[in-house]
Amino acid sequence: MAPSLEVHFDNWLREYGPRGRESVEADSVARLLDALEARYPRLRFKIRDETGNLRRYVRVFVDGSDVSGTTGVSTSLDGAKTIDILHSVAGG
Repeated sequence: MAPSLEVHFDNWLREYGPRGRESVEADSVARLLDALEARYPRLRFKIRDETGNLRRYVRVFVDGSDVSGTTGVSTSLDGAKTIDILHSVAGG
């Protein structure tokens, strides 16, 4: 059985997904995102690109550790409690 995780989104992503915390059962970041996109279709392609990889301006934190530049969507969520998904802001 996959663990139940508490997922938090930044303000920008809340426009496309849940407005607050969301509880999701998943055993990897990829499956977590699959579940979220199934619940909130407007999230599709906001967090991942067309190949299924994280977009370069999105950061995923598993229990406070950024997995975006390392194991990414293949990161196991075994033992994890909280997931934070943040959209980077760029400007000039």
